[in-house]
Amino acid sequence: MQSERKNEIIRIIKFTIFSISAGLIQLTSFTIMSEVFHVTYWSSYLTALILSIIWNFTINRKFTFKSANNVPIAMMKVLGYYAVFTPLSTWWGDVLTKASWNEYLVLGGTMLINFITEFLYQRFIVFGNSIESAVSNQE
Repeated sequence: MQSERKNEIIRIIKFTIFSISAGLIQLTSFTIMSEVFHVTYWSSYLTALILSIIWNFTINRKFTFKSANNVPIAMMKVLGYYAVFTPLSTWWGDVLTKASWNEYLVLGGTMLINFITEFLYQRFIVFGNSIESAVSNQE
């Protein structure tokens, strides 16, 4: 029981660290698109989000959840999450920035919501029954 709790805490820490790295990818690409190329909020946001998703899924599957489950199926599940999250977050981001909210404040809040909901979704839906399966297959 204590070992399971410890493993879960380690998973949360790893997910947090890898999400920070994905967030840096998202923030950097968003900033370049927005500040250098002067692209609209929603175009900058979508491009940055896609880059962040690819990185975050790949690294968390391998190192956080250590899942050996079917990658295309796992990716389709993540696509399902983003099929809901992306339109909603793009919409509220566009609405809030047009209402004169600071675009980086909106991005930061959206990234925080994404971090929490994506961890729960990946932990329980995408990788729930396959956590540590890559480890047990190697032993």
